[in-house]
Amino acid sequence: MFTFGITSPGPGFDPLILLLIALALEALIGRLVWLGKRPLHPVVFLGRLCGWLDKKLNREHRSQMDRAVRGAVTVLIVVSFAGAIGWGGMWLTFHHELGWAVEVVLLMTLLAGRDLFERVRDVQRPLGKGDVEAARDAVSHVVGRDPAYLDDHGVARAAIESLAENFSDAVVAPVFWYVLFGLPGIMIYKAVNTMDSLIGYRNERYRAFGMTAARLDDILNIVPARLSGLMITLAAAVSPKANPWGAFKTMLRDAGKHRSVNAGWPEGAMAGALGLMLAGPRKYAKETVNDAWIGTGRAMATAMDIKLALYIYVAASLVNVLVVAVVAMFRFSL
Repeated sequence: MFTFGITSPGPGFDPLILLLIALALEALIGRLVWLGKRPLHPVVFLGRLCGWLDKKLNREHRSQMDRAVRGAVTVLIVVSFAGAIGWGGMWLTFHHELGWAVEVVLLMTLLAGRDLFERVRDVQRPLGKGDVEAARDAVSHVVGRDPAYLDDHGVARAAIESLAENFSDAVVAPVFWYVLFGLPGIMIYKAVNTMDSLIGYRNERYRAFGMTAARLDDILNIVPARLSGLMITLAAAVSPKANPWGAFKTMLRDAGKHRSVNAGWPEGAMAGALGLMLAGPRKYAKETVNDAWIGTGRAMATAMDIKLALYIYVAASLVNVLVVAVVAMFRFSL
């Protein structure tokens, strides 16, 4: 069922209005951190379900084909649970006078705009004071790699890259799939995104088992990633010292250089907006990964670049809200 075609259950309870309320509340107070790590949190439950299935089905003695099939079954089971939770929440909204409040709370647990802002700001603050060790510790909470070998410029680039990529994954994509399919849409997206972060690796254990989750996550992010790049470009037009034309040009030229089919779009836009080079070679404890650079500006990013990136991020988030508001007004006019 498309959100576009849903009949409002009552005055003021249109799904898009509930989404706008949830976005505003999440921006003001965050995503209900008291619920964040509890089993009651739907994403925590789905993550634990995925972990349990991983232990039961992904055994080392099985062939790669067998593990790939079992990985696909894992995705089917977790997605089915996610869809059921979403349908249950939507049913409450339509059939219970306080069901709308349950939906708003669920949405607030699934949105992470403020949380992402605060985590990246926690990198910028100590880095601006010259405390690289504290900045490394803070950036470890927003990147998926060990930051121990990063200098201050590497820490700044890692924070900006994560901010841009997660603007798509944590902000734009959940909203996009809710607008299309309501609670089932956002729940299924979050389930797939969570599975990708848990089992979507290209190492020996997960190359076959996590293949379906990783490919499905790529598919679900195709449109949101490109929308995110456009929103960052628009945000750069109203951000001090940012370059909107550079954002647009770099996004189109360099997005395909990223190892991810989607992450290069928001990262390319952010690199061009800030006049930076992002991605590029990465040094780890045992190896150096020679990824291509995205952007043609400076590689020596600073805490001030993170600060400007956060400004662009807030402006792009407002563009995202504005798009939802326009879609809502369009629906009401039909």
